[in-house]
Amino acid sequence: MVLTVTGLIGATNGEGAATFDLAMLEALDRKTFATTTIWTEGQQVLSGVPLVELLAHLKIKGRTLKVTAVNDYSIEVPISDAVQGGPILAYLNNGQRMTLRDKGPLWLVYPYDQNPAYQSETIYARSVWQLDRIEVLP
Repeated sequence: MVLTVTGLIGATNGEGAATFDLAMLEALDRKTFATTTIWTEGQQVLSGVPLVELLAHLKIKGRTLKVTAVNDYSIEVPISDAVQGGPILAYLNNGQRMTLRDKGPLWLVYPYDQNPAYQSETIYARSVWQLDRIEVLP
């Protein structure tokens, strides 16, 4: 499994959780955008599940996401970030699956170049790579 979602969700596939392997995430809608980031060189073409689509699929009931990485870095992300044209859970960078060494297998990434509001320290802090857990909070 590459992602486990717990908390206030209406759709689960296990005891109180929704777990996803990469194939399950790839079966959901995919969004691709090109952007530069403060962590990489040059423009990156990132593809993955739009956060808004994942949350709709899970029938979330909360207002905040606690997003956590493999190394236990975590941050709270307001549900209001999950909008069309907003962040994705990227699993491809420049057409390649991302490994742990390359910020994968999942990276919550925003289209920084498309919206100046995404070019802030607050948004950069929410851009969790090596993401493997999301907890939906009230």
